[in-house]
Amino acid sequence: MSNSNAELSFEFFPPRTDKGFENLSKVQTALAKFNPTFFSVTYGAGGSTQEGTFDAVKSILDTGSAAAPHLTCVGASHDLIKTTVQQYLDVGVRRIVVLRGDLPSGMVERGDFKYAEDLVRFIRQEFGDDLHLEVAAYPDFHPESANPLTDIQYLKRKFDAGASSAITQYFYNADSYFAFVDEAQHMGVNAPIVPGIMPITNYATLVRFSDACGAELPRWIRSRLEQYQNDEASLKAFGIDVVTHLCHDLLDNDVPGLHFYALNKLDPTTQICRNLGIIEQ
Repeated sequence: MSNSNAELSFEFFPPRTDKGFENLSKVQTALAKFNPTFFSVTYGAGGSTQEGTFDAVKSILDTGSAAAPHLTCVGASHDLIKTTVQQYLDVGVRRIVVLRGDLPSGMVERGDFKYAEDLVRFIRQEFGDDLHLEVAAYPDFHPESANPLTDIQYLKRKFDAGASSAITQYFYNADSYFAFVDEAQHMGVNAPIVPGIMPITNYATLVRFSDACGAELPRWIRSRLEQYQNDEASLKAFGIDVVTHLCHDLLDNDVPGLHFYALNKLDPTTQICRNLGIIEQ
């Protein structure tokens, strides 16, 4: 890997079935050979997968790897957060990904916390510096932000509240990440901002994800994926090539790490890591 100091991490979602847990166990065991700093596990809106997140985190910890559960503001009370964080501390969690989260359809009340910065501040007040708190950053800017400046101001407020580092939404234009980090540093953010990397596996899913979350899908990539959408082998090969080049560009510019949205799949994340020269233990 061209930047040997860059840390590696992988993100999963909590399985809903026994078969899903079996698959996740196999994927996690294989990806652990790349010696990641941690695995993160997402958390459903309104706590819909809270139990699944805890079980997945516990199973990762049991293998000797570090695990970082996601926590969101949606439907969360002060008491629920205190109880949940303490449960995680008790099983050995030392890192949490703190997010605002999106309200599920039909849900009106967000809970005791309006923004991620409120949740970060509360966890710091209750638990001190026992935890490394990750927050989200948006190089292509959050779709609800009034403008790019306010988006970076929101990120700075999360750091001012006690966040340790940030993981970005995925992107495919390295310049948007570099410009975002430059702006954040100019505004006084000196903590690590780790690029989030989304492997490309499906045309329709990626377009839907990108349109919903505000991540820009460059026109040339969108056009090629549309061309290959009925040719799985070509789409996969193109996707691996695009993301490998993106990661090389990032690593050549000394990013603090790469956070892969693995989506409980072994390929193509494994292939991209090998292409980057990351040696399996």
